[in-house]
Amino acid sequence: MTQKTQANISLGDPTYLKLQGFLQEEAYLLDQGAFREWLNLLDPEVRYVMPIRTTRERVHGSGLVDQMVFFDENYASLKKRIDRLDTEYAWGEDPPSRTRRFIDNIRIKQLDERTYEVRSYFLVLRSRGNVPDYQILSGQKVDTIVVYDDGCKLKHRLIYPDQATLGVENLGIFI
Repeated sequence: MTQKTQANISLGDPTYLKLQGFLQEEAYLLDQGAFREWLNLLDPEVRYVMPIRTTRERVHGSGLVDQMVFFDENYASLKKRIDRLDTEYAWGEDPPSRTRRFIDNIRIKQLDERTYEVRSYFLVLRSRGNVPDYQILSGQKVDTIVVYDDGCKLKHRLIYPDQATLGVENLGIFI
């Protein structure tokens, strides 16, 4: 196959469906608390970043501050967070959150033979303890996903929150 640069992948294309299925499987695993299985979807070189958003007038830019982040993680730090959930020190997630992740408005561009930029909107509903109100987190994810013969791996994720002040009490969940 010849190399393609920034080719759009349209809805209904088998590659689109494969990548959409990957995002749905990822959301399902996270909602089920299957964090070790989720870790298997990540490339060993993964980077997982959520920049801070500020409220600015249009003339001053988008409001995303790439130099300041809520988190900037790699495979080792994500694995450490997952390992910690199995200890008595996971206070922020004990009892665990109940979450529902919704993924929509998926846009895909092929970067090279196996690599795709996948942009999607997300909505995470989080319930904690016996509190009847949901915590809500929404935004856009920009993922780099590599497709192999035996499946897909998340290589890079940028998470752009819609809110400057997040609607969750902590970021003990994965997005």
